[in-house]
Amino acid sequence: MPDDPRRRTPRTDAVLSDPAVDQAMRRLGRPAVKTVVASVLQSCRDGAVAPEDVVAVVLERLPASVSSLREVLNATGIVVHTNLGRAPLSRAAIDAVTVAAGATDVELDLGTGRRGPRGAGALAALAAAVPDAGGVHVVNNGAAALALVTSVLARGREVVVARGELVEIGDGFRIPELLESVGATLREVGTTNRVRLADYAAAVGERSAFVLKVHPSNFRVEGFTSSVSVASLAALDVPLVADIGSGLLAPHPRLPDEPDAATYLREGATLVTASGDKLLGGPQCGLLLGDADLVQRLRRDPFARALRVDKLTLAALEATVRGPLPPVLESLAARPEDLLARARRLAASLGADLAEAVVSEAAVGGGGAPGVVLPSAAVAVPARLAEPLRHGEPPVMGRVVDGRLLLDLVAVPPECDDDLAEAVRRAAKVQH
Repeated sequence: MPDDPRRRTPRTDAVLSDPAVDQAMRRLGRPAVKTVVASVLQSCRDGAVAPEDVVAVVLERLPASVSSLREVLNATGIVVHTNLGRAPLSRAAIDAVTVAAGATDVELDLGTGRRGPRGAGALAALAAAVPDAGGVHVVNNGAAALALVTSVLARGREVVVARGELVEIGDGFRIPELLESVGATLREVGTTNRVRLADYAAAVGERSAFVLKVHPSNFRVEGFTSSVSVASLAALDVPLVADIGSGLLAPHPRLPDEPDAATYLREGATLVTASGDKLLGGPQCGLLLGDADLVQRLRRDPFARALRVDKLTLAALEATVRGPLPPVLESLAARPEDLLARARRLAASLGADLAEAVVSEAAVGGGGAPGVVLPSAAVAVPARLAEPLRHGEPPVMGRVVDGRLLLDLVAVPPECDDDLAEAVRRAAKVQH
């Protein structure tokens, strides 16, 4: 009788006790590993896997991480890509998150052994970065920051806002609906393309909680337009809340038209709200910067507890503000000639029949600096490689332009160039 491989199929417990499999269980957890083991053993019974190869196949099929999220090389040419998680964290921020993942003094004064102010280090770092702000507070995202302000100041009252600033951002999220959801009534002024100071002045009254100025961060209106500056709005007899969205704390030379917190506060804004995971280059969070008494009032409101950030966010935020330039700002500082030199080296290593170095145009993304073109460089490869690159390890995302796949380098760290080249080689082999 011929040898039946099913008789030689190893037992589940024998496979799980293999040292390499046992080590994988410590990293991935028993349930995840056991599921893979069961699948491979069934393949063995079916004759598709030799009994002596079971352990090797199990190790090959195990995921690299227990999380379904995968690290992606962002070669799209969009620096802050919302679908790729917006701002990548700096090495300093990643290290800070690792430290904070365990027991930490997030709300403890080690000197006295008593309870201390939550996230004091992160808030102190933020306050030092924006000295024009009398007070600072952090919530879990930019929308939460605006919701908290509106809930505390404008529930049952009016928010005066220009019609041209009633914006919609990603995934159908609309500023007007957010404000109304926490009990405010909108008092719209002006038209879609033009608004004057007199429009605001006529709308401000006893029911006015504040004037809201929203930066239209993901579109531009050109032509016959007019808007009112923060300095002019600050002269009205009502608080002024400015939502800058993208999170610049100070002016940036490459983004002269992008509003920043320091400038708006100097011009008289009562409060500035912003996101932390866009141009600031940090973790997802919402920043509230401005009048000290108002910030304290917001911090102590019961609704603020529902919007509280965790210790990992606080750690990453502090490291981002205090530490070296985060990847987003490094990308904005990249010189086009340096990017082109990298692209030429990569193309040369891949061969002229597969790749070519080209000049490209990148964008800020993430709802920031709409219309601003960032001169960049890319490696152009056949468009047919787009799918195998997405499915590779690591996955690579580029963009198809004029029938070619451009792998833009503006948001690819230089230390990842070799990984990018190897990913292209593997993708080309798959296509052959």
